[in-house]
Parts: sequence; structure tokens; C-alpha cells
Amino acid sequence: MTAALNPALAPPPVARRPRVLMVATGFVTAGVAMFFAALFGIYLLERSTALADGAKWLPEGVTIPLTQPNMLLLTLIMASVCMQWALNAIRDDSRTYAYLALGITLLLGFAFLNQASYLYGVMQYKIEASTNAVLVYAITGGHIVMLVVAMVFVALMAIRALGGQFSSTQSDGIAAATMFWHANTAVFFLIWLIIYVTK
Repeated sequence: MTAALNPALAPPPVARRPRVLMVATGFVTAGVAMFFAALFGIYLLERSTALADGAKWLPEGVTIPLTQPNMLLLTLIMASVCMQWALNAIRDDSRTYAYLALGITLLLGFAFLNQASYLYGVMQYKIEASTNAVLVYAITGGHIVMLVVAMVFVALMAIRALGGQFSSTQSDGIAAATMFWHANTAVFFLIWLIIYVTK
């Protein structure tokens, strides 16, 4: 009697792999979010205290333009869209589009780093000038580190995708990289709002 006639003879289904990478990335993302929440809290407390005392928050000669931060935010939003595209493409087994989306994401990441370094030069914000300068560089520098980690993560997942490890049945690696990249974009949105817009 064949398995088609007797379901009891059918082989068991392939066991679903545990989503270890997704869970680990979730914990790392939560830890990074708590780190930035603490920094934002310190920054806002110091700023409100200084303004309540009648002091000027930005030192003389320091200008924080909005053009570069706006472009930085737009760049990360476009990269997040590309990461979501890569995830949807790999889940549809559209490997060519997945590779294209991952490559564009990395290109936009490098564009962000280039523009961020230019913004530092425009600001003329000496880190030894005041406590607020230390906080600004700690927050924005921490985000740059987070972005570099996200780019390395995406690059590693792209290499694994090229090796054929991800498909419509197994896309956890790309999904984890996408989640971390979206968190990176969310953190910069808060930086843009708290540091660059409100100043």
C-alpha cells in the first residue's frame, strides 16, 4: 500500500528550524534601543536644565544645518524600503531582485556615512567644548556604529543568500537583517528630531 492510499505511511514533514537568529537579533535590537533611550534621556535632561538656567545650549560658532540631516533621514528611509524589498523578494524566490535590493541597501549605507562625515565638518562642533558636544557625538557616533554593524550584517546575509542558504522556505537571516535595519532607521529618526530639529 502506498503513502497516497495510506497517510500513516507518509514520511513526517521536515521539522521547521528554530528562529534563533531572529530571537537573537530581537534581543540585540532591544539592548541597543535601551542604550539610545538612556542617551536621549541624559541629553534631554541636560538640555532642559541648561535652558532653564538661561544658558545657551549650542556654543558660539556652532551651526547645525537641517539640509544634511534631512538627506540622511531620507537615505535611511530609502534603505529600509530596499531591505523590505529584499525580504519580500527572497520570500518569493526572486533571487535577482533580492541581490539588487541588498546591493542598493549597502550603497545607501555608504552614502549615509559619506554625508554624515560631511555634516560633522559643517557643524564645527569641538568635542572638548562642552558636555553637550560630548552627548551629541556619543549619540550620533553610536548610531554610526550601529549603522556599520547593520551594513556588515546585511553583507553577511547577502553572501549567505548568494550561497543559496535563503529561499521562500527559509528567510530568517534576511528577516533579521531587515528588522535590525528598520531599528537603525527608527533610532536616526529620533536623533533627527531631538538633536537636529529641536537643537
